[in-house]
Amino acid sequence: MDAAEIIHEKFLAKLGRGELPRRLSKVQPGEVGLTGDAMVELFYSQCASRQMDRLSRRLQARGEGFYTIGSSGHENNAAVAEAFRVDDMAFLHYRSNAFQIHRSKKLPGQTPSWDMLLSFAASAEDPISGGRHKVIGSKPLAIPPQTSTIASHLPKAVGAAFSIGIARTLKLQDTTMACDSVVLCSFGDASANHSTAQGAFNTAAWAAYQGTPMPLVFICEDNGIGISTRTPKGWIEANFQDRPALRYIRCSGLDMADAYRGAREAAHHARTKRQPVFLHMDTVRLYGHAGSDVQATYLPKHLIEQDEERDPLLFSAALLVEQNLLSGKDILDIYNETEATLNRVAEEAIRRPKLTTAQVVMESIVPPKREAVRANTPTREQRKALFARDLGMMEKPQHMARLLSWALADLMLAHGNIIVAGEDVGPKGGVYNVTAKLHERFGSCRVINTLLDEQSILGLGIGAAHNDLLAITEIQFLAYVHNAEDQIRGEAATLSFFSNGQYANPTIIRIAGLGYQKGFGGHFHNDNSLAVFRDIPGLVLACPSNGADAVEMLRECTRLALEEGRVIVFVEPIALYMTRDLHEEGDALWTSTYAAPGEAKPIRLGELGVHGDGTDLAIVSYANGYYLSRQAEKILREQHGLASRVIDLRWLAPLNEEAIVEATRGCGRVLIVDECRRTGSQSEALMALFAERAPDALCRRITAEDSFIPLGRAATITLPSRDSIVEAALELVRG
Repeated sequence: MDAAEIIHEKFLAKLGRGELPRRLSKVQPGEVGLTGDAMVELFYSQCASRQMDRLSRRLQARGEGFYTIGSSGHENNAAVAEAFRVDDMAFLHYRSNAFQIHRSKKLPGQTPSWDMLLSFAASAEDPISGGRHKVIGSKPLAIPPQTSTIASHLPKAVGAAFSIGIARTLKLQDTTMACDSVVLCSFGDASANHSTAQGAFNTAAWAAYQGTPMPLVFICEDNGIGISTRTPKGWIEANFQDRPALRYIRCSGLDMADAYRGAREAAHHARTKRQPVFLHMDTVRLYGHAGSDVQATYLPKHLIEQDEERDPLLFSAALLVEQNLLSGKDILDIYNETEATLNRVAEEAIRRPKLTTAQVVMESIVPPKREAVRANTPTREQRKALFARDLGMMEKPQHMARLLSWALADLMLAHGNIIVAGEDVGPKGGVYNVTAKLHERFGSCRVINTLLDEQSILGLGIGAAHNDLLAITEIQFLAYVHNAEDQIRGEAATLSFFSNGQYANPTIIRIAGLGYQKGFGGHFHNDNSLAVFRDIPGLVLACPSNGADAVEMLRECTRLALEEGRVIVFVEPIALYMTRDLHEEGDALWTSTYAAPGEAKPIRLGELGVHGDGTDLAIVSYANGYYLSRQAEKILREQHGLASRVIDLRWLAPLNEEAIVEATRGCGRVLIVDECRRTGSQSEALMALFAERAPDALCRRITAEDSFIPLGRAATITLPSRDSIVEAALELVRG
């Protein structure tokens, strides 16, 4: 018999015989503020969750339901929902049906059963994901959607909790979360071991240890197993009970009153002390992990039967009878009526429309445009005061790093909800001085030195966005983003997609990267691969080649984040940060004077840069490759009589295909110069683009070798150079 039906039959039999278990806790409901009415409502929520589990398995067997991860054994997370406010943002474990069902009762007009069954049936009318996934989530209930997350949601929960204190200090108005809100996130005991989770626990405690407000409750729903691997007995308690600056509270997830006690205590501590809590709630997993998983293949029969005897629904029934709130018959009626109601609703839900076209599926990858908070318009006096010590330098051409620093300051002056965060961005001004003087100008509340953990840095950014802050985070070197890439791919970029555009986490991630550094490097500091970003739907990938473009592109990225909710990676070529000259020493052709906001022509998403109008050859490149191509173009013109044009892509994702084809029109030959490795580089997409859209053009590419970058004088020998570009151009044009 199916595991769900075994549990069902045992529940009916024990209830019918009056063989209800003895309570595991001595906590009396009245002593912890749990009323009789609340207990009955909690039981209704638990029954609905249990019956949904049974129903989802039947729907899947019929081909009408998909992807079942059951909540059975975790039903007392409904008591957690009872203990928190409906506006306390909740990033939830995938076994949280009961939580969402019960929280919905705190907000009039909610239809949780109908909503969740539409999700089970992958209907286009599913109010959270639009039929894109079976997820726990609800915009009105402040539950951002999660799929099969393995602790990847914890860093953004830390960021969201951190943002509450920042918003309060900055006196920001109309943020999503109130100044006394609490953030909660739930997960399983197996996920607690994940490096992402450990980083989040450490970050929350690290911040709280220093007195930073961190109103966050971690809820570990400990059922003792992760898929087929048992958690060592006592491991979670031993690991978390004595962590500094992290309050440990334990409760039983098998006992309604004790679960409520623990959750209420956790909520009170986090709300009043503004400190993080680790709520350790014992639960049980009554079915297999998910779908067709059969526990009997990896667990002995006696352990499965032991777990079946710990059914929290039976313990809830025992408590209700003990408190003279319901009789056994009342409980049976609630259980059976819930099943009958859900069966009727499910038959309607499975008939509702499904997603039918690729276009409709993809509609929510990019969030819908929203009305952005209007920027301040700083007066001349305000800007003069901000840049008092830099006014003389602003009149002279400067390199990219300094121009970016001024652009960041102007953006922070104009938008009070912008924060800058990352390792060393504060008083030091960043490794390359790009954030110089920002801490002095705006203080530690807006220019935040983080601990050394890329997952936490990115989590801060996407979590803060849930509370209407725009974080411009910094990853020191491109290679280090791989320590945290799933925060971009699996969390930030998917949120709009899985919430049908209802949620967005706009953020700008500044990354110093690419090759050509002199005297410093090796593969960690000279990483020349952007492949990790190329296949993330909806991501904006910006890569300026010079200071003037960098300023305007950063302003455009800020507009895209604030008005369109976009997730943006802004790659800054390290080797060009301080570069001043193009062709010869002292020519200062790679410097620019700083254009104050509104003084320069904006560079919009997808807009290319074009130098020259020659028709013998079009060179298409970006970043260092564009810089070197400009040098090569002069040699080709002066020494070989070739009239070329050099095209700076600027925006690597999404590629503006129409503009690229148009920019090369009239040139029979196209040379793509790509400083990234031959395999996985932008050049692959560009070659395909020209083959499909401009088949008459003779196209060739020059790329870096498929090699890591060494240290010392050999650092550039695997990369394109000015001379190799000249050689490739001559070969392409003359054969």
